[in-house]
Amino acid sequence: MVNFGKKLMADQVDDWKGLKGSSFFCCNNKAILPEGLRNWENSAPLFWNNMIFHKFLNYVTHREVGRDLIKLLRFIDMNATGIRKILKKFDKRFGYRFTNYYVTTRANHPYSQLQQVFKQVGIVAVVGALSRNLEYLQHHQGSFISIYDHPSVILKDPIIDQVNHAVQKLTHATNFMQFLGQHALISQEDAQSGSEDPVDDQSYHFMSLLLNLVNTFLYMVNTYIIVPTADDYSVSLGAAATVCGIIIGSMAVAQVFSSVYFSAWSNKSYFRPLVFSSIMLFFGNLLYALAYDLNSLTVLLIGRLLCGLGSARAVNRRYISDCVPVKIRLQASAGFVSASALGMACGPALAGFLQTKFKIYSLTFNQSTLPGWVMAIAWLVYFLWLWLTFREPEHLTKTAIKPEPSESGKLSTEKKDGSPVIFCMKIGHQGIANLEDGLSQPLILGRDQIQEENTEDNDDNDSGWSHEPARSIASAYRLLTPSVKVQLLIYFMLKYAMEILLSESSVVTTYYFGWSTSDVAIFLAILGLTVLPVNAIVGSYITNWFEDRQILFASEVMVLLGIIMSFRFTPHYSIPQYVTSALITFVFAEVLEGVNLSLLSRVMSSRLSRGTYNGGLLSTEAGTIARVIADATITAAGYLGRDLLINVTLLPPLVISIVSIVATFYTYNTLY
Repeated sequence: MVNFGKKLMADQVDDWKGLKGSSFFCCNNKAILPEGLRNWENSAPLFWNNMIFHKFLNYVTHREVGRDLIKLLRFIDMNATGIRKILKKFDKRFGYRFTNYYVTTRANHPYSQLQQVFKQVGIVAVVGALSRNLEYLQHHQGSFISIYDHPSVILKDPIIDQVNHAVQKLTHATNFMQFLGQHALISQEDAQSGSEDPVDDQSYHFMSLLLNLVNTFLYMVNTYIIVPTADDYSVSLGAAATVCGIIIGSMAVAQVFSSVYFSAWSNKSYFRPLVFSSIMLFFGNLLYALAYDLNSLTVLLIGRLLCGLGSARAVNRRYISDCVPVKIRLQASAGFVSASALGMACGPALAGFLQTKFKIYSLTFNQSTLPGWVMAIAWLVYFLWLWLTFREPEHLTKTAIKPEPSESGKLSTEKKDGSPVIFCMKIGHQGIANLEDGLSQPLILGRDQIQEENTEDNDDNDSGWSHEPARSIASAYRLLTPSVKVQLLIYFMLKYAMEILLSESSVVTTYYFGWSTSDVAIFLAILGLTVLPVNAIVGSYITNWFEDRQILFASEVMVLLGIIMSFRFTPHYSIPQYVTSALITFVFAEVLEGVNLSLLSRVMSSRLSRGTYNGGLLSTEAGTIARVIADATITAAGYLGRDLLINVTLLPPLVISIVSIVATFYTYNTLY
């Protein structure tokens, strides 16, 4: 609430002063905006003899109306944020029961002032008319911009983007690119906040960004390329087919530790972690390929462990967050998720093409070893490309000088040498005197008090010296509210279910249906290819019709349904049952992942958006631990026999899914 008060004081405009309520301001401005659009029409006959001046006046008038509209939207957004925070505080004090009653009894009541906050049909109509008129004025032939009859390319007016951004922020609308970007849990700065982008176009290097995305793609290919053949490889080395769980999961075991040191390493460098990642993955895949001729399961597992130690996803995510300009960060985040999804689909598909066998000297090349050889060559090429073209970003650290208290107890405005201290603070529309009057006593708290207040309220929209990143696992854990813990549990559950489905697919389909390696590869590739279309439908349409928490709850129920359908209830286990249940589980787990990470980014403390122990690292660790446990479950269940494998491995995700649904029900009112 402290940071919200600061933002309210910094962003308010003169029109807000002396207002008794939001309804009066909204009604007044809703009447003024259409009047402004009509004013230019009334004055048009005076200027028919000067069409250029008329078009110019028309254009300027529309821009002024757009600025007034932005003020109105900002005012309504500030009121909506205030209502949300106040209700959130009441929920914490009264056991999460007040919000639903308050909103349901007042949001649709004809005499409620909340109508002005929640019902914005009139404003949206004005936005549409304003956008169409400005677009017409800019692109209409003979406009005032082409004074000298020279054609020119007219860019979209910035006022339209600002208005659309304000409307989108107010209504919580989303689109496909935003939905993909939220998967990455990468901090997206508010374009309207006015904060300076620390990354300028000169320091941004596109090739370095591309190398990070390629690293993400290759790593996901490396993870899933062995899934169709891991059971055959383990059998050829004298182990049981279900040992494929250990083979696949050993990479995730190492990733649990590599994510932490890569995240810490990225505080100092991006180039060296990526070089180290390439080297580890090259030698890891080399050992994986040589294990067949050495007839050693130990060498194979060491190779997979080395691959896991080369997981640089934390570096890839951190590079996008810190080294990509704000204006393209959303596209880069979407690219990160798309690269992961495509890698997940291409891995099994590539394994399906490697169905051959030959020897070169004493080295064997077959469907089991070729994935290792192919990926080793791919990482070698990537290493050379990285070494030649990657550019370490320039870390321009802008250290703000903190005011020190003087002997009298007041803040000093001078340095020790007598020169004035310059405070980098956004004053907005208010002067320094007004800001000091508003923030003098009530909002100036001690450092510990502000951190405690911010931790409790979860203000994610503000940043400052009180929002230092977590310095340890313990401090990060203390920032986890019940809502955050539930979202991490949901993420754990969906990753567990997906890993069980993917890792045991080769064993299950071979045992029950007699599928070949190519059949398994095609099946897994089809599952992977559903990721982007499903996200496109959810991000472009579903999230505009329903709240994220509603989609979250429905997706959890559907994942539970898919898990139940996967159980073998009769001696005969049919292909339609397996394929249908797998599609339901996988597709709705993907939907659940996107909505889950979206909500996680909202309810998580802003102190977890930066630093080594950030929200992305926590979600990665939760998902990786889930994969490790799931793969270990497959191997352990194998000792009970293949006939019981599918039912035994599905019991844990069934229980966790039910627990997550119950936990979501109890924290439902905190998911804004």
